[in-house]
Amino acid sequence: MKRNFLFAVALSLLAVAGVSAQKSANFSGHWELDPAKSKIEGRRIDAMTLDVTQTAKDIKVDTNTTRAPRPDANTPNPTGAPGGMGRSFGGFGGDTSVTYTLDGTETTIQQEGPNGPLPVKLTGKLDAGKLNLSSIRIFNGPNGQISISSKESWTLSPDGKTLTINREQSSPRGNTTLELVFAKK
Repeated sequence: MKRNFLFAVALSLLAVAGVSAQKSANFSGHWELDPAKSKIEGRRIDAMTLDVTQTAKDIKVDTNTTRAPRPDANTPNPTGAPGGMGRSFGGFGGDTSVTYTLDGTETTIQQEGPNGPLPVKLTGKLDAGKLNLSSIRIFNGPNGQISISSKESWTLSPDGKTLTINREQSSPRGNTTLELVFAKK
């Protein structure tokens, strides 16, 4: 009987610790990209900041990106696309502000694109201290319907001062992966 009681107490403590660990994953703050620690080969990112506000229900991410000048349109860039190509729609492509729910519920927002507003489906889920975000943009281009999707996994260092974002993007141009490392300022 005493052994069963101790076992029940131990399980309860583990459950409380698990809930506390999940709640303690707060990504709020002002984050600045550390290019030396990031894996962003072929990207024209000079600087990037994230301003993140997290509540119990959602997370708002304001992204500000400064890019290196575009090479001449006739000069190939490191990704193989001509210099004038490679424009990104939201996410890590420029200045954006998006809000995700943290319970896995899909929401749809309107984001400005080169040909006007386009719908963007967002999904966010906080799971065991890791934040999983996804977005899908579908729009009509000169060659028909185009879909760009991304999946991100956010993790914090144990001291909460480093944010690592692993990002996979899929588009008609192919798949890309990035590892972005941010320092809390």
